[in-house]
Amino acid sequence: MSDSKQGRFTGSFPEYYDRYLVPMQFAPYAQLLADRAKALAPSCVLETAAGTGILTQELVRRLPSGVMITATDLNQPMIDHARAKPGMAGVTWQQADAMNLPFPDWKFDLIVCQFGVMFFPDKQTAFREASRVLRPGGKFLFGVWDDYRTMGDAPIAIAAGVAGSMLEREPLSLLSPPYHDEDTIRADLMAAGFGAVHVDRISQPARAASAREAAVITVQGSMIRTAIEAADPGRLNEATHAVERAMLARFGSGPIEGATNALIVTAEKPSA
Repeated sequence: MSDSKQGRFTGSFPEYYDRYLVPMQFAPYAQLLADRAKALAPSCVLETAAGTGILTQELVRRLPSGVMITATDLNQPMIDHARAKPGMAGVTWQQADAMNLPFPDWKFDLIVCQFGVMFFPDKQTAFREASRVLRPGGKFLFGVWDDYRTMGDAPIAIAAGVAGSMLEREPLSLLSPPYHDEDTIRADLMAAGFGAVHVDRISQPARAASAREAAVITVQGSMIRTAIEAADPGRLNEATHAVERAMLARFGSGPIEGATNALIVTAEKPSA
């Protein structure tokens, strides 16, 4: 992750992110990925780009107690925030760059990553590092967001559209970098030495109790907040109200029933 992007995840951002965006947008996928990890019956797991530990918590809940879990992130404030959560005592935490992992060859039999791959500046280098530290036959399991332009009912995409107009910026620049072309993903993994690659396109609900709650979640708990505060901190409430109006227009005055789409990728390191 570049220094500019790393800066987005400092200060109070981890708390806002956990409080607002995680329950609506990330928790459903963390549960799905943890279930898939459990089905692979690993004994030694590495999580890269662990962030605030939402997937880590689900891995702890779902995997047998004897499974060793090492969770890493490039950003130390995220690690500190995640490590302090309940249930994390058995997890080994380490600051690490996914493109230069500080682990020996063949150490893990499963690597998992939830919505971090998009931020890796060099995907093939990160994938080669994943292959290096995986044992023969090991699996690499990760999720990336689908094209936000196809997610008309995704609250975060609606908020980015409103905020982008306010800031005179391309809305997609307020969201995670795109990495959703299936052919590109397969080619990058194969170039890094992986064999069988399986891709599922998954949709998960993105719910909120009201338009107001959806606006607070998407504006104040995401990278949209950092973009607004960098341009003019005084416009945060203005943006929240504008997004609330957009949510009302899209979903009405009742509970928000949106959805997000993602690609869930499983790649296998050849056994020989």
